[in-house]
Amino acid sequence: MVSLDRFDIFRAVVEAGSLTAAADRLGLSRAVVSFNLKRLEQELGVTLLLRSTRHLALTEAGEQFLQHCVQALDAAQAAIDAARRDQHQLQGVLRLTTTPEYAQLRLIPVLEAFRARHPALQLHLSTSPAPADLIPERFDLAIRLGRLPDSGLHASELERHPLCAVAAPSLLERLPSADAADDPVQLGSLPRLGYPRLADVPVVAPDGSDALFATNPGNAVVRVDGASSLRTFAVAGAGVTVLPRWLIEDDLALGRLRPVLRQHRFPQQSVYAVYPHSTQPSPKVRQLIDFLRGWFDSARV
Repeated sequence: MVSLDRFDIFRAVVEAGSLTAAADRLGLSRAVVSFNLKRLEQELGVTLLLRSTRHLALTEAGEQFLQHCVQALDAAQAAIDAARRDQHQLQGVLRLTTTPEYAQLRLIPVLEAFRARHPALQLHLSTSPAPADLIPERFDLAIRLGRLPDSGLHASELERHPLCAVAAPSLLERLPSADAADDPVQLGSLPRLGYPRLADVPVVAPDGSDALFATNPGNAVVRVDGASSLRTFAVAGAGVTVLPRWLIEDDLALGRLRPVLRQHRFPQQSVYAVYPHSTQPSPKVRQLIDFLRGWFDSARV
């Protein structure tokens, strides 16, 4: 059987244009390249290259063989890559944590696609409104939203979503006009909801000045510790609040909530993959982060 190594040498000679250049490229001596080229021609029973002191030229048989040679080498490399991927399939347990709302609406569909690629991998997902302590609770990875406190954690941004100030139509009917919903003073006459887990939101007013939207005002009629409860109270007309757009897309589309302060520019909320700085991320963690980022990037296109 003809050796694939000789296929590779033949292709290198054609691409490099000389035996010497091909030898340098392959890390072989010129004599070894010349020997293998001659043996290949002997094994095939055809002349592949016409040689002179200065030039190499493919024969007709050489041109045809080159096409098949390239295809064979590419197919062999693909088979090797596939075998290595199979050998390094992820396995074991990957423990991660995030908020219930983000898990339900954003994360679980991606995790299922990732798990389908790695059937030997077990995913353990824990959800809680409060951030978990990764090291004592033995989590490999956390998905966290918004500004991160200074800590001994490495953070890798996965995606961003706009924040949106909203209220239910039934609540906005208390205002004297539809335009009043975009006036901070008139909007201030409506009750507010409190969400202590979200820091006050910096916004840019229509005149370009900076302002803050208080997420936990002192006069809040209701305070909650979870975004899902906050959304439910908002839909029920209990008060004005700020929510990430990914959580309320359907509410906005169906008219259950309406945006307010529409001339104000609200920031985007970042979503991060977080793991301890003190440890090197495992292949499971690295591959999941890459998969999440790729999934969200493709969804934006």
